[in-house]
Amino acid sequence: MTANAKTIIETGKAILGIEFGSTRIKAVLIDEDNNPIAQGSHEWENKLVDGLWTYSIDAIWDGLQDCYADLRANVNKQYGVEIETLKAIGISAMMHGYMAFNDKEEILVPFRTWRNTNTGKAAAALSELFVYNIPLRWSISHIYQAILNGEEHVKDIKYLTTLAGYIHWQLTGCKVLGVGDASGMLPIDPQTKDYVAEMVEKFDKLVEPKGFDWKLGDILPKVLVAGEDAGALTEAGVKRLDVSGHLKAGVPLCPPEGDAGTGMVATNAVRQRTGNVSAGTSSFSMIVLEKDLSKPYEMIDMVTTPDGSLVAMVHCNNCTSDLNAWVGLFKEYQELLGVKVDMNEVYGKLYNNAMTGDADCGGLVSYNYISGEPVTGLEEGRPLFVRSANDKFNLANFIRVHLYGSVSVLKIGNDILFNEEKIQVDRITGHGGLFKTKGVGQRVLAAALNSPISVMETAGEGGAWGIALLAAYLVNNEQGLSLAQFLDEKVFADNTGVEISPTPEDIAGFNAYIENYKAGLPIEEAAVKSKQ
Repeated sequence: MTANAKTIIETGKAILGIEFGSTRIKAVLIDEDNNPIAQGSHEWENKLVDGLWTYSIDAIWDGLQDCYADLRANVNKQYGVEIETLKAIGISAMMHGYMAFNDKEEILVPFRTWRNTNTGKAAAALSELFVYNIPLRWSISHIYQAILNGEEHVKDIKYLTTLAGYIHWQLTGCKVLGVGDASGMLPIDPQTKDYVAEMVEKFDKLVEPKGFDWKLGDILPKVLVAGEDAGALTEAGVKRLDVSGHLKAGVPLCPPEGDAGTGMVATNAVRQRTGNVSAGTSSFSMIVLEKDLSKPYEMIDMVTTPDGSLVAMVHCNNCTSDLNAWVGLFKEYQELLGVKVDMNEVYGKLYNNAMTGDADCGGLVSYNYISGEPVTGLEEGRPLFVRSANDKFNLANFIRVHLYGSVSVLKIGNDILFNEEKIQVDRITGHGGLFKTKGVGQRVLAAALNSPISVMETAGEGGAWGIALLAAYLVNNEQGLSLAQFLDEKVFADNTGVEISPTPEDIAGFNAYIENYKAGLPIEEAAVKSKQ
């Protein structure tokens, strides 16, 4: 592998994927068989500036350059070679948010990330206007909220894009965006694979009295689907990426994508009737639909796969943070006793023991709300553990209820899809920290969603690998395969993952638990209102 990887890098056949996550920028280099052969990374954090979450322009470019420099150093250390050229590059980043630029390519206000929730009035008004659920974090919500706020900069906008779209533009000069990321700016028509024309017209008419000299269609990126030409690395782009000056211009780039799309690719979940669940600090499920839903739902976001199929997304702000905090208490207890701590062992023992508990958690209930949770209508959160005197309070049930709590909101959202909309799914793949202890998180999620759950080893490679695969699809798809066929045949042919199906007992137990959970939501609401 090492000798072959060295040759691939030396001959410029390696493909690079870079993803900007919320806490880490990661670069992955893959070979001709789509296997990772080198990585680089850079840690970063968002900042709260004037009440809004942001990353500075300097932080974006310093982070990209440091991440690429780390990759170069690792390649040199592993293989003793320099990266001179690449076969293709892909850029991915956190979806949504707001990056507005003037005619001098200057950013008009600091980058507003997906995390900001100051767009409530705009999102509500647009949802009503479009008869379509428009989430708080979407770009169209941000620009309309800026208009409602009377912000001066709006009149000067010449280009509006996402983080991935911005980086791609600066590397290639092309104002384009992958359809999956674009679907977090404005709804996409699955037939045209472009912004819904009727909504663009409605928006223009809505803001016409403001007298702006721009129309919405003029300031949005051009939408591209996976496999389409998205430009090439320019000389100016090289300087922004590789400060060492070794990398040569001319490398083709695939359409820039959002982290939801690259997650679908990395878990082979772009085909209709498939889905994936990402479960870590926050969680979200993505179910690829055969047709549109019968009506809009406030708790379900409609986005697309990187090749333009409609996806129903349930996004939950909270997942494992509260669970991890409780596990941390057991770490402290071990340390107090002078026992050596191995966190993998702590998690493994507690999680596996939890599966010996009652399927309904013995009546216990957990609310994992570190922050607010839009799906259940809470703007703020208070982590709560609730029990009555007659509940079965033991260690197994205590950890089990916190495992259940980590996916409860996800279940509430997905019950709409499966029970009300009768959506059919053949396979759901799980990835993220919840699944690290083998079989446990998988079994809990299977019970919650009443569906078989697969977990693949490669899912841990994450979005940087996913965008590298989209770059490979651009340049290594000589047979003209669809994206789903390419992933099935060229990437995941020998890796279908390990599947766990839910037992009738677990399904019945989770359903009994979730009724207790819903009945107790007023307790959570009261805790928030008390400001304690």
